[in-house]
Amino acid sequence: MNNMHNVWKSRFEHYINEVQKYMRFIFTGHIAIVFVFVIGAGGYQYSEWLKVAPANFPAEWLIAVIVGLILAFSSPTTLIREPDQVYLLPLETQMPAYFKKAVKWTFWSQLLVPVIAYIVAIPLLKAVTDLSVSQIWVGLALVVILKYFNVTIEFNYRYANRGQAIAVDRITRALLSILAIQTILTSGLAVGAIYIILFLAYEMSLKKRVAGQPVPYEHFVRLEQNRMMRFYRFANYFTDVPHLRGSIRRRALLDIVYKWIPFHKNSTQTYLVFRTFIRTDDHFYLWLRLTAIAAVIAAFVDIYLVTWIVVAALAFATTLQLKYALLSNGEFRMDMLYPIADDQRKKAVDKLLRVISVVQAIIVTLCAITQPNFYVIPIIIIIVSELTLRLSKK
Repeated sequence: MNNMHNVWKSRFEHYINEVQKYMRFIFTGHIAIVFVFVIGAGGYQYSEWLKVAPANFPAEWLIAVIVGLILAFSSPTTLIREPDQVYLLPLETQMPAYFKKAVKWTFWSQLLVPVIAYIVAIPLLKAVTDLSVSQIWVGLALVVILKYFNVTIEFNYRYANRGQAIAVDRITRALLSILAIQTILTSGLAVGAIYIILFLAYEMSLKKRVAGQPVPYEHFVRLEQNRMMRFYRFANYFTDVPHLRGSIRRRALLDIVYKWIPFHKNSTQTYLVFRTFIRTDDHFYLWLRLTAIAAVIAAFVDIYLVTWIVVAALAFATTLQLKYALLSNGEFRMDMLYPIADDQRKKAVDKLLRVISVVQAIIVTLCAITQPNFYVIPIIIIIVSELTLRLSKK
């Protein structure tokens, strides 16, 4: 038993160190400034809307749906590795002690998100409902209880079914969680307790199925690898992750872009750079995400100074990260063998970044067209992108 505790402890320490190593690159100074402005602007907009929120607004249902959906996604963090399929087989009878630690960490590490979502909604409940303070905090306690059930049930479901049809389980738990929260907020604890009993019965039935089954190492290994790969891809937007290999997709709908590039020797690198950007998931989705965030903020935040600062920061992040990514020479490319001038690739990257900054400016401006002084946004995006392109090293 103590051996499995030691295995979990060593795995957990390695995992925390790995996360911390990349998190220090993610939460840098300019990102923190963006978060401060976004949270401040969002809080201001929220408080202003609460002043005019209609009395018949379905706050209970809205909160129940949002929090219930968050609760349903409770994928376990097991830290299981591929060699465990062989080396831990002799200790399989002791694995429940290991998984107990894993489920506990999963619960505490994921609890913050639904709790924050519910706490943010408390002013809305006070504004449009007649719920007492005690009823509201009972709802929060229910969210904590439901999170525990969702974590343990998803773990046992994956264990019993080897991860098959997990969507059915999540939909079931999402519906139960939504109904439980809505019932607690509208009908009281006595009626809401019915759903707690349903969760308990569901969990007990899965535990009976798990008993005596061999550990589904292959499923937990694949689950853990996918989870860490998502983290590494996210971290790769802020710093280089050496062992990350990005996926490639054709995106046939964007093939028309290549027709605008002249068929000439001097356009070789332009064609390759545009093709690399469009077909590489890491590059394309980085631009898409930052553009979408800027567009959403520009559309819904009517404090123009905050919008300008956030849009400028995102334009800077887009240009800087894509420039470093596209000019990276960490791998051999066939175009290095061609009789092409050395500076052609840099010129091609500059051309691409200018084009996508204009596209980004158009998209964000169209989303902000109902906001005051929206015409300043494209100027900010293009100027910040151009300055970043000219002043950054590489």
